[in-house]
Amino acid sequence: MATNSKRARNLVRKSRALGIALTPKAEKYFERRPYGPGQHGRARKKADSDYAVRLREKQRLRAQYNIREAQMRRAYAEAKRVEGQTGENLVEILESRLDALVLRSGFARTIAQARQLVVHRHIMVDGVRVDRPSFRVKAGQLIHVHPRSEKMEPFQVAATGAHQDVLPDTPAYLNVEIDKLHAKLEHAPKRAEVPVTCEEQLVVEYYARMA
Repeated sequence: MATNSKRARNLVRKSRALGIALTPKAEKYFERRPYGPGQHGRARKKADSDYAVRLREKQRLRAQYNIREAQMRRAYAEAKRVEGQTGENLVEILESRLDALVLRSGFARTIAQARQLVVHRHIMVDGVRVDRPSFRVKAGQLIHVHPRSEKMEPFQVAATGAHQDVLPDTPAYLNVEIDKLHAKLEHAPKRAEVPVTCEEQLVVEYYARMA
């Protein structure tokens, strides 16, 4: 319990530092204290450098998907190779991850919990257990909870729609039957539909200048 409490506090601090709520709990604190952490959080800051602005935007996107820098760089490299806008491609690639879609479906309350559910092999894709959070879900595939896991308390809570009540509206690319703990990816996510806070062009500029 102490570890969970410490993790929650750290996420609140991280949320305030990045200027976005990373969890429903952090959002409550953020509404009361919409400024940076620490005794100087309210103080007016000098203008950030262009580099600092781009770095913070990259960190914001990383935090929302709870991924490592190496994973982010791989996604960016792939986004560059795909036809279209690199920034939009990047968000769409990240949103196709299994853990992200488990969260969007309302099976989990936070991206960290979604990742844990996948790693512990509670989640299936088209009837096959998948334990890689980075697994890329394709259009037409069905995400669902393993039958043996459905009776576990976290999934019983999820099946009531409790998580959906505190998460953004279910995006159009998902068809969710929450009572059955089923979610079908109707089509590949499009940037305009993805509920993340990010100016992706700044992320692209960050990596372009670091190359």
